[in-house]
Amino acid sequence: MKEPFLSALPLIHEIEAAGFEACFVGGSVRDFLLGREIHDVDIATSATPDEMKKIFSKTVDVGIEHGTIMVIHGGKGYEVTTYRSEHDYKDYRRPESVTFVRSLYEDLKRRDFTMNAIAMDKKGNFIDPFEGRSALSKKVIAAVGSADERFREDALRMMRAVRFVSQLGFHLDEKTENAMKQHARLLQHISVERVTAEFAKLLNGKHKKKAFELLLKTGIYMYLPSLFNKEEVVRSASRLEISSLKENDMWLLALYLSGENPVTTLKKWRLPSKKIKLLAQALPCLLRRQHHDWSGFELFAAGKEMAILVESVFLTIGGEEADVAHLMDMYDNLPIKSLKELAVNGHDLIRWTDKQSGPWMGKALHEAVHAVINGEVANNKQEIRSWMENCRLI
Repeated sequence: MKEPFLSALPLIHEIEAAGFEACFVGGSVRDFLLGREIHDVDIATSATPDEMKKIFSKTVDVGIEHGTIMVIHGGKGYEVTTYRSEHDYKDYRRPESVTFVRSLYEDLKRRDFTMNAIAMDKKGNFIDPFEGRSALSKKVIAAVGSADERFREDALRMMRAVRFVSQLGFHLDEKTENAMKQHARLLQHISVERVTAEFAKLLNGKHKKKAFELLLKTGIYMYLPSLFNKEEVVRSASRLEISSLKENDMWLLALYLSGENPVTTLKKWRLPSKKIKLLAQALPCLLRRQHHDWSGFELFAAGKEMAILVESVFLTIGGEEADVAHLMDMYDNLPIKSLKELAVNGHDLIRWTDKQSGPWMGKALHEAVHAVINGEVANNKQEIRSWMENCRLI
């Protein structure tokens, strides 16, 4: 056993000392078995929330109606959840009722996939009633019990399955895949925010091509909010070398492939306004990049983040592996990287001319930025003033 399990181990000891069961569960156990990086651990216990509050002095009710409380230990919070069973799901997402149980088996039985239904005790022994370790060794994603039931209970589990394919490179077992084909339409009942959260993780996965093929095969793509709900976009993207691309790269690539209005279509995913603005500005920049190399001023106007984004997608479309080192050298060598770094500002222009502020100031500063970046004039207040006077900008 290793961190972060070791730091959380005292909680399990305390729960067991009080006469209850406790173990590690979920994604942290799965990732431990896969040798993946682990950020947080989840603990499941036979103790009810009220019983846990008697064991620990510092707790926070983060989801107590579902049996989850946060225990503060060593300055860090750990989510501890009571064994539970769930009944009568509504809206193909949430259970009507939750029953606290004393059985770990009953708790594991309600989980989505066998690889996520493995528990680990304090000694590092695994409790694996649904053969999740076997599925991991075979790189298979299989539903716990009936795949039809699991997806009717919570349709978001289908998006989770595709996301795991993208992250892990696994494949679905036949029954799970067939159930996804049959129930793909149920995704219509899931909130856009939930779908987007899973899809963003999918777009960051290294095995996106495989995930996209699964979206097409199961028909799930048809029930996505926009962009990736078009067969030609998903298929075209899957034919490119996209494994190293990140989420924003993939949104930009999809915008390019679809030809749709970036703001209108991205709003359907309920993406943050800042992200939508970045992508909306990046698309015309990408279209220009197809016709010529970066100029110094274009690189200045784009900024580092957008330039890397555009170049990564441009190289992907062209069939080249993304290598932005040269572009970054070019950016780093720009004499200025923002208007604030220009040695002259609007106050200087008013002082030099006694004119009222107006559009002429923006034009003069814009021309000065061009001249500094192109090496026509040094970024020096007096030299820029002389240059502006010679060009009759002031």
